[in-house]
Amino acid sequence: MNHKEINQRKEKLKKFSHVISLHENDIIEALHKDFGKPAFEAYLTEINVVQSDLKDTIKNIHAWAKPKKVRASILNFPSSDYIYTEPYGKTLIISPWNYPFQLAICPLIAAYAAGNSIVLKPSELTPHTSSLISKIIRETFDVKEVVAVLGDAEIAKSQLAKRWDYIFFTGSPAVGKEIAKAAAGNLTPVTLELGGKNPCIIDKNANLQIAAKRIVWGKFINAGQTCIAPDYLLIHKGVKTKFIRLLQQEIINAYGEDPKLSPDFTRIINKKHFFRLVGMIDEAKTITGGIHDEESLYIAPTLIDEPSFDSAIMKDEIFGPLLPLISYENESDLEKIISKYEKPLSLYVFTDDKAFAERAIRKFSFGGGCINDTVVHFSNKRLPFGGVGNSGMGAYHGKKSYDTFSHQKAIVKKATWLDIPLRYAPYGNKLKVIRKLLKWL
Repeated sequence: MNHKEINQRKEKLKKFSHVISLHENDIIEALHKDFGKPAFEAYLTEINVVQSDLKDTIKNIHAWAKPKKVRASILNFPSSDYIYTEPYGKTLIISPWNYPFQLAICPLIAAYAAGNSIVLKPSELTPHTSSLISKIIRETFDVKEVVAVLGDAEIAKSQLAKRWDYIFFTGSPAVGKEIAKAAAGNLTPVTLELGGKNPCIIDKNANLQIAAKRIVWGKFINAGQTCIAPDYLLIHKGVKTKFIRLLQQEIINAYGEDPKLSPDFTRIINKKHFFRLVGMIDEAKTITGGIHDEESLYIAPTLIDEPSFDSAIMKDEIFGPLLPLISYENESDLEKIISKYEKPLSLYVFTDDKAFAERAIRKFSFGGGCINDTVVHFSNKRLPFGGVGNSGMGAYHGKKSYDTFSHQKAIVKKATWLDIPLRYAPYGNKLKVIRKLLKWL
């Protein structure tokens, strides 16, 4: 480990944290200009997450970079065995628009800490935030270390056409497949942080009041434009009527009788996504909300009761403030419904029945999730965050982020004071000896 180089990275990350602090109000303003994100959400889900990652990385970078000694194999006696980390090299990070500051900067922190050079392509759908990110990067890093490339999807394609040592992408499964294809041409390793239709199960034994409050928060924060937000609710038939009333009341508690007037409710990112979401609203099945305004890109928190599985809202990830409610009677129903879809990024279970919760989290394959809450598993950097199957590959957060951007190099340091001849030719009758030895080991 080059202590001088690690110290230089550490000092640069301290500078990065300081520059971000200086621009804190600018970040909040940019996020509001791009899609009306409230200052509280901007700080909690964007700035705070980034600064927490910086603090954790600065504190632990020396420990993470230090070679790790592992137990040696008796077959290599006498030896000492280690895992060294080294940077992959030139890294491309393509970040999304829904949390445009956090999801651009957090991977960047880890990639830089691991020693990579980085080209960051932030989203063109959040121009104020992306421009500010570029400014902050220029104020902190040398262009040979980190550079932000602004532009539309064509710019991203032109970057993908280049040869990279590592690619990190956050976005939709459809684009993720294109990223994987581009990376495969050069056998470039990738991390794909994608999404999916995240089920949220409300058991008959759940604390319904707490469940309603936590689901409304997790679903409608950022106007539902969150990859780990509950995508649809599976509510036990016996508690559905009561639970709907609780959901409706919690929406009022959070955003008032008219959420359009609430300073705490985000807008939809652009007209394309606005019309996509409006097209999912079935007025005949809408029991709360459904109101929308093209000029302000506002869509109210909306509850849609028992939509058809063939409807637009149940085909793909919603990624907006629309929440389908579907009833179930037994665990067989749950399996039939959840198995209709690809493996989701998250799954949530609300219940006081520990055995039921354990069966649910073991039965289904998903990236990560919570029992009796939503979204909050993302906040613990000691938990890896990532998808499985269609919802992604690879994971990050905390030390896992550093490891993601580092090649793990296996090293055996062999002593020369003893050289056991068993492995060398001529083999003679050594086969019998080696068989007995390996069985004994």
